[in-house]
Amino acid sequence: MVYIDEVNLLNPEILSLLFEVQSRGENLIEREGMSLKHPSNFAIVASMNPEEGDLSSHFLDRFGMCVGFENLKGAERLRVLKRAMVEQREGYEKRDERIRKKIILARELKERVSFSDELKEKAAELCLGAMVAGHRADIALIKAAHAYAAFCGEEEVAERHLLKVLPLVLLHRRRLLEHYEQEQIEKPQREEERDKKEDGKAPGHSRQDRPGGQEPAAPSLSPGGGREEVFEVGEAFRVRRLAFRKDRRERVSLGRRTKTRFSGKGGRYVRSLMRKREKDIALDATLRAAAPWQLLRGRKDAVIVKEEDLRFKERERKLKHLVIFVVDGSGSMGANRRMVATKGAIQSLLLDCYQKRDKISLIVFRRDRAEVVLPPTSSVELAARRLKELPVGGKTPLGAGLLAAYNLIKQVRLKYPETRFLVVLVSDGRANQGVSGLDVWEEIKKCSMLLREVREADCIVVDTEDKSGFLRTDLARRVASLLGARYFTMPDLRAEELAWMVAGSLSPERAWGL
Repeated sequence: MVYIDEVNLLNPEILSLLFEVQSRGENLIEREGMSLKHPSNFAIVASMNPEEGDLSSHFLDRFGMCVGFENLKGAERLRVLKRAMVEQREGYEKRDERIRKKIILARELKERVSFSDELKEKAAELCLGAMVAGHRADIALIKAAHAYAAFCGEEEVAERHLLKVLPLVLLHRRRLLEHYEQEQIEKPQREEERDKKEDGKAPGHSRQDRPGGQEPAAPSLSPGGGREEVFEVGEAFRVRRLAFRKDRRERVSLGRRTKTRFSGKGGRYVRSLMRKREKDIALDATLRAAAPWQLLRGRKDAVIVKEEDLRFKERERKLKHLVIFVVDGSGSMGANRRMVATKGAIQSLLLDCYQKRDKISLIVFRRDRAEVVLPPTSSVELAARRLKELPVGGKTPLGAGLLAAYNLIKQVRLKYPETRFLVVLVSDGRANQGVSGLDVWEEIKKCSMLLREVREADCIVVDTEDKSGFLRTDLARRVASLLGARYFTMPDLRAEELAWMVAGSLSPERAWGL
């Protein structure tokens, strides 16, 4: 048996490899020009906390059964406490021993347990009625009922055995179905709400219901206004796998995001080098380098290897990232409830970054300053509180936001010099407040050059300006040009599109995995 704790946080490539070995029934090891194959028969048992991130539906379906746990209360918690105490263990040990003996007998009886064709048809009907995808549920149900009948000491599977194990087989598969059905229900609702907003109406209310026919999102906010408003966090979503550019730097830090050269002895061996690395010789490459010279060196039995033949391993591992959102918190962000979608995207990306062991930070610039409202963190709870309390209102000190991002990068680099960064600027670019005494755009230019000189940092700019009107300025495009960043317009700010932008900081094709 292989037990995996927090399986939803495990690298998908490793999990896929485990399932492949299990289904094939043999383990094939190929490394440094040598291969080894041996039988492998094992079961996979795993645990996870859904609040820390979902597991891919493909992997969920590979598990035959699922058991759900909830927080215990009252007498149940007391029972667990007593069981953990030394003086209470004896009774439970006797019970566990009885169960162990019963399992041993069930294994012996299992080969004699029969399963009628009628019950197999019943199992298929039950799974079909639950609308589960594929046939793994049917197979798991039949195997589970077979084992349960043997555990009960019976030599024939009955319908009650099927019904007993059915909830365990369908629990995680029904969740997938419910999630899909909920998406199908919510999608037309979101489209209807968007259509109503485009017609000048908010869902469930008309303009005439409010004084002056104003929209509810930010009735009196303006870029220079003094009033503030706090918007709720938008709908969370599942983020696609985030992709970043691979650089040539050698690192020792660990993470789960982007592959990088690894200077230690751990990691995957990717190729050989002539450059010396202490005690990390690539045996296959060294033998190949020495082979052509064996006759000249007078080889008799053993291969003659000299110092000039030595080749060393270049290793590869994954590293951490810090995703820094630099968000315009001025009054204009209240228009059309743009901050709601922004908060939802940040919270969702934080959850994905937690799964990959990344960190995320949030900088908000408004009025006459920029503030790091969310320092680099992996805490979903802390991030949710900060995002929920995030207000909008005041002027737009864009240069201060860029400078704050640069200063944060400098601080992090001092402590973690191998960290990679992604700066996401969300603004309409209408800067109207400086903090250094320089001209506003001269200040932005200088701050942009500072960020652009950081080789470990990539930037993208999301333009929140309304492009449908006559007063479009495209100032955010100018900021993107100064930063050397990729540029996106406001329609791309939808939650799933913002995740796509981060995932595809190189190109749309790479973001979608094409």
